Amino acid sequence: VELVESGGGSVQPGGSLTLSCSASVSGYSIHCMGWFRQAQGKEREAVAVISNEGGQRYADSMKGRFTLSKDNAKNTLYLQMYDLKPEDSAMYYCAAYPTIQGAICTLRLSDYSTWGQGTQVTVSS
Repeated sequence: VELVESGGGSVQPGGSLTLSCSASVSGYSIHCMGWFRQAQGKEREAVAVISNEGGQRYADSMKGRFTLSKDNAKNTLYLQMYDLKPEDSAMYYCAAYPTIQGAICTLRLSDYSTWGQGTQVTVSS
């Protein structure tokens, strides 16, 4: 699978953005997919992940202002972000790993074998 993120940009505090991750998949496959972010000078952290069946998990600190969704027909993953804060500024990465039907997706970065190039989100006034 190949992943390409888009939708990043600059936004004022309190604003919203929707990130997209387009996945190119050869043949039929089952993957966990998710969004991760890395702020300058900090470690990469999980935002939210979703299973092939649509089961979602959010990192505790990301609950409430981020909404994950997936369009299976378009092989596209979305991350809607609301009420953005300066501390949300980061490079946002889409990632995936192959799994089996019904598996619960992890939030563990090391499980994700395929990563996109990232899209930058900057929140400032």
